[in-house]
Amino acid sequence: MGIFPPIIAPLIVLLATALSTCGLTWIVLRALKHRQILDHPNERSSHEAPTPRGGGIAVIAVLVVAAMAIGIVAGPAAPSGLWRVLGAAAALACLSWLDDLRSLGALLRLAVQLAAVALGLSALAEHRFVFQGLLPFWGDRVVAGLLWLWFVNLFNFMDGIDGIAGAETVAIGLGLYLLVLVGVLPPPLGLIALAGVGAALGFLWWNWQPARVFLGDVGSVPLGYLLGWLLIAAATAGAWAAALLLPAYYLADATLTLLRRAMRGAAVWRAHREHFYQRAVQGGLSHAQTVRLIVAGNAPLIGLAVIAESEASWRWPALAAGALVVLLVLFLLNGSSARGSARRAPRS
Repeated sequence: MGIFPPIIAPLIVLLATALSTCGLTWIVLRALKHRQILDHPNERSSHEAPTPRGGGIAVIAVLVVAAMAIGIVAGPAAPSGLWRVLGAAAALACLSWLDDLRSLGALLRLAVQLAAVALGLSALAEHRFVFQGLLPFWGDRVVAGLLWLWFVNLFNFMDGIDGIAGAETVAIGLGLYLLVLVGVLPPPLGLIALAGVGAALGFLWWNWQPARVFLGDVGSVPLGYLLGWLLIAAATAGAWAAALLLPAYYLADATLTLLRRAMRGAAVWRAHREHFYQRAVQGGLSHAQTVRLIVAGNAPLIGLAVIAESEASWRWPALAAGALVVLLVLFLLNGSSARGSARRAPRS
């Protein structure tokens, strides 16, 4: 990004995306209210009043435009396949917007997500391996594709309380940008991650408890796709430990919840309120308190990701420490749920 001094470029990206998203969300919110595009509370909701849904239009629009601008300025140094990935993200946003307006079939959504993931994987350089050569080329791409597809969906599943998706985006994006400062990731990729941070911060102004607007699938699905691409790109650059550590809480909560539901025969594809963070809210924590607890867990995960990629010998200790951090967060969320259940239990 040679036309800007090193400190100026990230500041421009961060402020421009934050202010643009905040302003555009205000415009989108007015349109959503006018058209009465609302998320009405039901038995699976964590909110109590009808709330406009679809604010993710602003987040994705700003993030895609910012990534395009970064790619143009970066020129040959732009991330491999950037334009294909952004095109796929835009297609996912369009499909998800239709799903927000009128529910589409799960098979159609999955088919388009698979196509988007396949297009993104085709953009990776053939000499770059997500799993560092542990798998043959075809195995590397198949397993990476399945994980990417799962991440897209878990990011959507986890967007169930005010502020949680924005806070997680900030954590992942900030962690990836810090890897640029220690020389692990190329600056253009880090600036795109920082654009995600700015877009998330701008949206959080409207989405923090009490939320005035929700992301909707139009925001959570393509945002999960873009964050998944950034994490895969980091892994192909050698930062595989950071790619595991930064989204570790989201991965653990969503995966453990799905496994728990599958083991008792519940329909894993149906909406529910069984994630650790949802049960903590049901147990008495506010949305803001729950998200602050998750943020408190994400902070050491960011530090561990930087440590892991600063010195190769620290990777496994950092991963072990990260696992303990995630277990502690899940334990605290589960404890809040248990205390709430005990308070609600009838006395004999």
